[in-house]
Amino acid sequence: MEMGLAKNEKDYIRIYEEKGYKSNFRIQNEKLISSDTKNVFSPEEIQIVAMHRYEGMSNPSDMSMLYIIEANKEEKGTFLMAYGPNAETEVAEFFNKVPKSNITNSKNINN
Repeated sequence: MEMGLAKNEKDYIRIYEEKGYKSNFRIQNEKLISSDTKNVFSPEEIQIVAMHRYEGMSNPSDMSMLYIIEANKEEKGTFLMAYGPNAETEVAEFFNKVPKSNITNSKNINN
């Protein structure tokens, strides 16, 4: 799939997976946890290397954010979260604690 054809979150996730971002993450007890390896990361231990924001096609208030993450221990993956009024508080708080110096757009496939 070419980058110009990416229209939604699933398209972007597939493209990033092809680039090695294969881990899926979840948030629990203020930590980011790899679903596969069970590695646990604090906000300071991750780099957000790209972000993509989406609005729902039928409902603009249906928003989501796709984070492309590189973590210690050579782990790379994605995290899709609800954004705006539907956001989970624990998830939003975790990403708000990621140091600004750990956030870039250097691996954004649209650049």
